[in-house]
Amino acid sequence: MTLPVLIYAPELASLIDAGTPPVLLDVRWALGDPNGEEHFREAHIPGAVFVNLETELAAPPSKESGRHPLPSIENLQEAARRWGINDGDTVVLYDAVGNMSAARGWWLLRWAGLSDVRLLDGGLPNWESAGLPTATGSAEAVAPGTVTLRGGNMLTVDIDDVAGWNGLLLDARAGERYRGEVEPIDPVAGHIPGAVSAPTAANLDASGRFSEAKILRERFAALGDTDRIAVYCGSGVTAAHQIVALAIAGYDATLFPGSWSQWSQQAQWSNDGARPVETGA
Repeated sequence: MTLPVLIYAPELASLIDAGTPPVLLDVRWALGDPNGEEHFREAHIPGAVFVNLETELAAPPSKESGRHPLPSIENLQEAARRWGINDGDTVVLYDAVGNMSAARGWWLLRWAGLSDVRLLDGGLPNWESAGLPTATGSAEAVAPGTVTLRGGNMLTVDIDDVAGWNGLLLDARAGERYRGEVEPIDPVAGHIPGAVSAPTAANLDASGRFSEAKILRERFAALGDTDRIAVYCGSGVTAAHQIVALAIAGYDATLFPGSWSQWSQQAQWSNDGARPVETGA
């Protein structure tokens, strides 16, 4: 990936002050917290547009496809135009949880053909800790955009292909979910056979920003052969965060969008052993 993945708070503030801001998207979402838009109204970066992860960055959930299937390119384009994106625009996304949710929007827009898409490193907490201003209330009206999106510009793998994946398969969920000790959401606990545990939280430093590229390279190199990497999580959201970290480290990676929510549903209902489950370390 040739263009930068991240943008830093002082650089973003300079663009805003100069009157040349990027399209700024606030993807305030966290598992178990449906109040993203309310949090946006409490405080957001001036000029940002709120993005609803559940309805704009995902198709409706299903047993066949998982909890956050990829949206259709038509629906994503309609949303992107609603956010005010035009062809050639720079887009910056952020959230308040270390970019765990904003990374989904980053991945989707890159997948849809936009080249200059970045994450605000550290998100809103880093912006606020730098003493930069925030706004309250609903977003300001933006002029509709005219961007044209075309999918397929980031690598994906489906459930059948991931079952026979010939490479490094990373499970980005917390270690206790990988090991099958707990499963608060999906119907079966455990992980896809052959997957390696690589919790997404380890991509960040103590301040909630991405670790340096050298540290991330060492982390992923220690997990296995990095020539061919696929990533999954619970529903394909935080796996995008892992792909961001891999991109910072200099690696390309493939997303399994259905992730564990799709695999475990099929494991629960199939009787032929086609979707086996492993537990433990």
